[in-house]
Amino acid sequence: MCTLIKTWRFRPTLAQVVGGLLLGACLVASAQPAGEVEFAQGVGIAQTPGQLPRTLGKGQSLMAGDRLTTAPDASAIIKLTDGSRMTLRPDTEMIVQAYRFKQSAPDNSMVLQLLRGGLRAVTGTMSKGAPDAVRIETANATVGIHGTDFDARVCGPECKGESAKISEKPRPNAIAASAKLIAAQGEISAIDSREVKRRLVDGGSVYPGETVETAAGAKGVLVFRDDSRITLGGSTRFKVDSFIFDDKNPADGKAMVSLLRGSMRALTGLIGKADKRNVGFTTPTATIGIRGTGLDLDCIAIDSCNFFTWQGVIEVTQIGQTTSQLLEAGQGLFVSRTVIRSLTAPTLEQLERPDLVPVDMRQLFSSGDVSADEIGLFVFVRDGHIQVTSSSQTLQLGRGETGFVGNDGRVGRPLEIPLFIQFDWVPLPNSPNPMLLSTLGLRSSQLANLCR
Repeated sequence: MCTLIKTWRFRPTLAQVVGGLLLGACLVASAQPAGEVEFAQGVGIAQTPGQLPRTLGKGQSLMAGDRLTTAPDASAIIKLTDGSRMTLRPDTEMIVQAYRFKQSAPDNSMVLQLLRGGLRAVTGTMSKGAPDAVRIETANATVGIHGTDFDARVCGPECKGESAKISEKPRPNAIAASAKLIAAQGEISAIDSREVKRRLVDGGSVYPGETVETAAGAKGVLVFRDDSRITLGGSTRFKVDSFIFDDKNPADGKAMVSLLRGSMRALTGLIGKADKRNVGFTTPTATIGIRGTGLDLDCIAIDSCNFFTWQGVIEVTQIGQTTSQLLEAGQGLFVSRTVIRSLTAPTLEQLERPDLVPVDMRQLFSSGDVSADEIGLFVFVRDGHIQVTSSSQTLQLGRGETGFVGNDGRVGRPLEIPLFIQFDWVPLPNSPNPMLLSTLGLRSSQLANLCR
């Protein structure tokens, strides 16, 4: 056990100096190792509380509690023990405020405090295994990291200055996700076309071609960009076969989905209102056409499903048949491969209707409400899911999206991806040759400054 004895003398004695060094050694011994430096260029330091600064050089160990600082012309790539990698940008100051990791442990956690500058990160097993375990804190926001590949940068006027040196046209800050999840309870996952499975939490994105699975007893609501909403029940497999939507031309949109098994309650959105022929549901026993609709689909077995309409009209066509039956509000059908009969009552009233679940479309899909030149925190997601929260607002970001938090706590998405993000010369943490990329980028930046 290490004990600190305070003294109020202005000049420490030799014993006090030795005691201070011993105390620092105890602090180091009690802190958990967090990782090490993989690459460093220029001057950078790491400092554990109560210890002398250490140079950020290759192989230098990092501890929980370390303050990491890079000079204006320096950068460093660090690797943490859970496999996370991060490039610290020039002129960055970051504190590893908390770090606890043990393989398969339920209480793993990482909290990074970004004081200035920025980082480029590829997260490891910690955020994938526990969706709420990793976050970054800045002066005006908290960034929740849910298994992702992203950039975070605290911008002053220098970011706008970097963009002004680039003559290229910025890309639109488009949302690629078909839908995002809200009101999640229990374990819900998405499976992509490569059969890669990832955990979904509130705000998580679902993309065209992906399948959503819910565990027994789980449920959640998918909110689509056209404001269609679908409540999924437990033990359900649901696929987004196709989703195309432009809010300026909703009649050109298309939404085709499949209930492979389980239960769902659906409310159609702007695509169906613009052209009912562009929305369709497929189940193991029938296909469903809509006419501005709220409906229930309950596939209780692989070869039998219940359909019930609670708003509008649906058109039910048994698989292999060409004739259809129309169901108005309050009507239902049981359909198997061989039998069709009327239902006298709905079967999914225990599952909440999606139109009764509060939805904040702004935090899920809003865009164009901030300038790319503003001062504050910018976050760009290359892959995965990020939740950015200020004192009063939250923004859910998926693959390819950029979000912003101003110093006043205002949250939004720029209409275009800022050029300083699109053409960032700082190497990614998994770059094969960071020395070359960093040197070339630094030289081009210096030449641009000289030419100006």
